[in-house]
Amino acid sequence: MLAKLTTRSAVRRCAVIGTAAAALVAAGLPSGIPHDTGPDLSRFYRQKVVWSRCKGADAPKDLQCGKVTVPLDYSDPRAGTLDLALARYRATAKKKRGSVLLNFGGPGGSGVSELAAGGDDFMGLTNEYDVVSFDPRGVGRSSPVSCGDNTDALAAVTDENADLGHPQDVLRQLRAAAEECARHSGPVLPHIGTVNASRDLDVMRQALGDKKLNYLGFSYGTRLGAVYAAQFPKKVGRLVLDGVDTLTEPMAEQGIAGAEGQQTALEDFITWCVEDIACPFGQDARDAREQVVQLVDSLDQDPVPGDLGGQFTGQDLVGAIGQALYSKELWPSLERALAQLVEDGDTRGVMNFATGGARPARTEGDGGLVDEDEVPLDNLPAALMAIDCADDPDRPGAARIARDLGRLRAEYEQASPVFGRYRLTQLLMCYGRPKGTDFIRDKVRDVHSAKMLLVGTRGDPATPYRWTVETAARLGSSAVVLDNKGEGHTGYASSKCVHEKVDDFLLYGSLPPDGSSCGPEEDG
Repeated sequence: MLAKLTTRSAVRRCAVIGTAAAALVAAGLPSGIPHDTGPDLSRFYRQKVVWSRCKGADAPKDLQCGKVTVPLDYSDPRAGTLDLALARYRATAKKKRGSVLLNFGGPGGSGVSELAAGGDDFMGLTNEYDVVSFDPRGVGRSSPVSCGDNTDALAAVTDENADLGHPQDVLRQLRAAAEECARHSGPVLPHIGTVNASRDLDVMRQALGDKKLNYLGFSYGTRLGAVYAAQFPKKVGRLVLDGVDTLTEPMAEQGIAGAEGQQTALEDFITWCVEDIACPFGQDARDAREQVVQLVDSLDQDPVPGDLGGQFTGQDLVGAIGQALYSKELWPSLERALAQLVEDGDTRGVMNFATGGARPARTEGDGGLVDEDEVPLDNLPAALMAIDCADDPDRPGAARIARDLGRLRAEYEQASPVFGRYRLTQLLMCYGRPKGTDFIRDKVRDVHSAKMLLVGTRGDPATPYRWTVETAARLGSSAVVLDNKGEGHTGYASSKCVHEKVDDFLLYGSLPPDGSSCGPEEDG
């Protein structure tokens, strides 16, 4: 189960008295090792990444794969280790600046898969850097977590006909679901979460040979970058946060904001879809919106067989649509996938959005990397829930949940008739898990590091622009805000202006003035 994570202060972590520093130098340890009085981590900081061509017929020929080894438990490095999967595109320059690490968000997204599929967006950075991404602990090939195939708990919350007058039944199902997640996830689950992922990030930095971390994080990746800056302020190089996550809002409020944003994005997609004769919902936008709600409800009441076994429910469909709505570039593929489902009952297209093509497999792990075809089908949602729960200190008891369940259900469904129940389930799935860390909410503030670039997009359906402003205020004078007056989740891939300003900072150290903006992209 999830354990509360604790972290020494960043000041103590980075403080080095002269005699200790001299002793470390004399011992021949890398200068990037955190010099604190905690457990000896030197063997992890001594390692170097060994790269080789990535396996798999679909892997780009110039993409290389490797791994780093990290402690399962940083408070007890002898308790076991984890291997974390890495991938990179090599720098084209003879004399490179180092590496820039990418995190594509989620939480629960596989960086290795994302870099393989979308590496073209980052080729400009290879003029100076090796462009590197990774699967965080519990994600993708790095000891992936899973909750198995039991959907009873989800049905207890998402069933439109569930008897909320007897919430103890819901709570019992939620606790059973938490126990299933623990059983299927293995030893990594108590040590998952952003505080430990940030420490992994520092081990990667040293293993890649970089004195400071150069980093580009999207969505959840901005939370990871902010936590790193708080834990390792003196190790921050050129750090960009795009689609800035909140560091303070409780999960209940985050869920409502997310449901509202996704509903807006869905309506934008439907407006686009009905202009096409191939739209499976016809050519009337109001009728199409009602059809989507009816499709979700019908699949929740009567699931269909999934392509990889098990049942495909309405909430599975909601999760898939939510993934596809993050980028307008995915809308044509989403339209085709929905047409396959509506017209032929074929779930393969929408399932690929929900799972990234992962396959169900193992339930036990020894800390080593798993093959791509052994990543559990539900790894992305299972990791998302596990990481969010581990990062959130709020854990309402049974009495409070029982009292608030009806009100929460109404508020979430008002925020979105499609995404409301799905988002509420993500919130309630923390019940039965230990309380998360209070480090992010209490300690990630007033960071004394090198300047960081924060990009907020005005029409972002997942991370509202106000979160960029609020997070910048918490981080303090180190944060520089770029206001992207566009649409979509994050700005780097959708705005030429944002792309150029981010690259200028990462490649040349050129920061835009705080509060400067990029205008909306013109179609065509």
